Amino acid sequence: MLLHRSGLVRVRTRIQNRLDAIAKDEGLLANRHWSQQRRGQIEDLSLSGWEAARRRDLPALLDELDGRIAPLDKAVLQAARENVDACRLMTHPGVGPIVALAYVLVIGDWRRFPRGKQVGSYLGLIPEEKSSGDKRRLGKITKQGNGMVRWLLVEAASNAQRHDADWHRQYVRLSMSKHHGVAKVAIAHKLAVRLYWMLRSGEDYPQVRERGLHAGQSVCPIGAVSGR
Repeated sequence: MLLHRSGLVRVRTRIQNRLDAIAKDEGLLANRHWSQQRRGQIEDLSLSGWEAARRRDLPALLDELDGRIAPLDKAVLQAARENVDACRLMTHPGVGPIVALAYVLVIGDWRRFPRGKQVGSYLGLIPEEKSSGDKRRLGKITKQGNGMVRWLLVEAASNAQRHDADWHRQYVRLSMSKHHGVAKVAIAHKLAVRLYWMLRSGEDYPQVRERGLHAGQSVCPIGAVSGR
């Protein structure tokens, strides 16, 4: 179910990007996130020929995909509500039913991992190490393990860092010195490790954070599905 939904969402994102490209070609400023307002702006553009046909067909495909993804969102939410571990992880800011359920199903029994470091390695969120003589260099992340969960964690990282001052500082620093993609991966690694400790300790987010910097919920949230 999660894999099927992930595939449809990726197709939807590609279509949104194509529509966004049409908007940019017509001089509309780029938007960071897709929205109905953005779609309305594109539909109001004065186009002709094949560009008009393209603009007509792509929103129709979006509507078709939205109709197919909606019941999957409901099914994921229901499955997450029925899973104690997923409910616990959903108390963490930025972690919705999709991220929580995917993490729980892929990690399986947390006892397989002696430490959080092994979880980061299992999910391919640690950098490759290249050593030569007495020099040690870190390269790109290994990208081993489950690509869907890794992608979900990276997407969730942007929201999660807003609720943690230390994470936010690291995110801003890496975004400025390297690239925002590097920053998101770094926070995704921290998020993966923290979720592991929540499972291992059997505690909700406020308890794991100790002194609770964020007043998370101790019961399974009923809010909208978050996390792509």
